Amino acid sequence: MTTAGAAQRRETTRREYNANLAECPGHEVLAALSDKWVTLIVSALADGPLRHGELARTVAGATQKMLTQTLRRLERDGLVTRTVTGTVPPRVDYELTDLGHDILPLQRAIKAWAETHIDRVHAARERYDGRHQEPRC
Repeated sequence: MTTAGAAQRRETTRREYNANLAECPGHEVLAALSDKWVTLIVSALADGPLRHGELARTVAGATQKMLTQTLRRLERDGLVTRTVTGTVPPRVDYELTDLGHDILPLQRAIKAWAETHIDRVHAARERYDGRHQEPRC
């Protein structure tokens, strides 16, 4: 084993699993999981399966198109299952998979942090905005 070969392998390994790099597989997953619609839909499904209409009412502000696109992405990534029941009209339910349930503790921790620190974030924004206001004519 040559030094150049070992160094090359270390660099390749470093680049493969560094989510800060755009070409890292983890970067793609991190970007998907940090999407606000993903967060809201996964949270909405935490207590059990919901139909599309129920999700639309629960996830305020999501258009039908955005909801559908996000659900497809979540299904593709293995976080959500889509079950069609052969009734008239057909019933379609969305439910978190085991992988989807695995993300819930992380989301709940982030939500708790946000709720605990919102006053500090708002104060920081006010300080920043006070220092960076555009002069008025």
